[in-house]
Amino acid sequence: MPALPPAPRPSAPVRVHALLRSAQRYGAQRCRARLYGTQLYRALCSTLACLVLAGCAGGAAPRPPQPIAATAAAAPRDFVPGDPLRIAEADTASLAARMAGGELTSARLTQAYLDRIAALDDAGPQLNAVIELNPNALSEARARDEERKAGRVRGPLHGIAVLIKDNIDAVPMVNSAGSLALAAHRPKQDAPLVAALRDAGAVILGKTNLSEWANFRSDRSISGWSGRGGLTRNPYALDRSACGSSSGTGAAIAASLAAVGVGTETDGSILCPAAMNGLVGFKPSVGLVSRVGIIPISHSQDTAGPMARSVADAAQLLNVLAAAEAGGDAAAQTAAGKRARAQDFAAALDADALHGARLGLLRDTGVKTHPDQDAALQRALKSMRDAGATVVEVRMPTEGKWNAAEFQVLLYEFKDGLQRYLQSSDAPVKSLDELIAFNRANAAREMPFFGQELLEQAARKGPLTDPAYRKAAAQARQLAGAQGIDALMKKHKLDALIAPATAPAFMVDPVNGDQFGGSSWGAAAVAGYPSLTVPMGEAHGLPVGLVFMARRWDDAKLLSLGYAFEQLTQARTAPKYRVTLSP
Repeated sequence: MPALPPAPRPSAPVRVHALLRSAQRYGAQRCRARLYGTQLYRALCSTLACLVLAGCAGGAAPRPPQPIAATAAAAPRDFVPGDPLRIAEADTASLAARMAGGELTSARLTQAYLDRIAALDDAGPQLNAVIELNPNALSEARARDEERKAGRVRGPLHGIAVLIKDNIDAVPMVNSAGSLALAAHRPKQDAPLVAALRDAGAVILGKTNLSEWANFRSDRSISGWSGRGGLTRNPYALDRSACGSSSGTGAAIAASLAAVGVGTETDGSILCPAAMNGLVGFKPSVGLVSRVGIIPISHSQDTAGPMARSVADAAQLLNVLAAAEAGGDAAAQTAAGKRARAQDFAAALDADALHGARLGLLRDTGVKTHPDQDAALQRALKSMRDAGATVVEVRMPTEGKWNAAEFQVLLYEFKDGLQRYLQSSDAPVKSLDELIAFNRANAAREMPFFGQELLEQAARKGPLTDPAYRKAAAQARQLAGAQGIDALMKKHKLDALIAPATAPAFMVDPVNGDQFGGSSWGAAAVAGYPSLTVPMGEAHGLPVGLVFMARRWDDAKLLSLGYAFEQLTQARTAPKYRVTLSP
């Protein structure tokens, strides 16, 4: 069984403490990336190396888990970051134009993001969104600059920095799903979607924290917390949840720690953190993006997708993700056969897409909305009607009836898919049973706040040939898809369904776990259909989003409707890094 990495001793100065945390988290080689060539490198390198080596000698006792709310409670004031290169809130098109005009280089841009990560993620409000930096990020950026000088520009993302979730294979970094059991797991090759990003000229800046095992470990889990990465904080209010499981990507992109980011979703893991962090989040039709090289939960529902500050950036990123090789992903092979992946999602965006559209406003989805959120929804509906859309109120005939079947499907598919991944990628643990044993042996650091009852339930499931699994899988698809979204859209002749995404961000609660306020995206998640959230407004400074859902392979149409709504409302506001919203 692999040993846990040792914890460093605390250090008083904030900057030094951040570097020491880096040394503990990534080792001395990764720490160099966070020092990014400053004078601190020469002053502290030998000290850091000694501390890391001393910890690796095995004599240091593990440091007890820090209180989850300690940083936010101790912070003396809200934080206002500097932005000398004007990268905050910058979209990929403007950054590309600045590089094309010679005002900016990819190396300077990448360095600026590294500086911003040091200022906001390691110090300042300590968002804790980035779990590991790519030690080759600057060299990759310089290579893209040399290509540009030689007249080779690979595409709109050439030289643009991208962050990806820590459940996606990307060399030379660890892929851990946030678990200490995989803290030494370094895949030998990129996932196809990462290879596609690099082929498109993007710079892989690093990896983002997540809810451990993509939030499939306990029904008392804390979204945004992992044993390896700690807690990611919401940049709009540090004591509020960043949601999950793509919490790190959500917080990082909201805080402009990279231009765009990649999350993954099974049921809400892109849409929830996007909505609560004021972002556009898009969950594609299952199969549009290859899942090879992604630590799985469910082959029926899993997909990677873009998280961005605008629909245009999300569509541009999706162009690259959808171009990835299908590999052994059967759903992606099916999508390729239907030519669903051979689209230009950015070119399909139409600011007039709402004109003549029929939208179904879903009622009774169970979202506990706030009065400010209700007011934002009414403004949104008026804007869409003024733009020529017809909005009719509808109710999902099967709302929530798929929940029990979905849960059984996830338990079966998690066990099967995870064990396949662990064995094929030569991971330190080879089975779900070994993972459970690891967590029990290291409970003080892996399970200080909640347990692993979902892992244990999954471990008791049989193979995918079990009749119980097959029945549940067919039932879930029918209730959410054919009898749910498809039937509703056909009955009312709709182009899309809309609803408030979820309630505003809730307080982080290490005792009771997430106090989740419900969601509206469940049918699309279970059916494997596309869903999109776009910022709709705020409730006391906390972002709220509007969800769009449609039939399978209607991805381009959905993005276009969301784009038209975004252009009308311009509802996104930048985070203010408030310590708390409490009186």
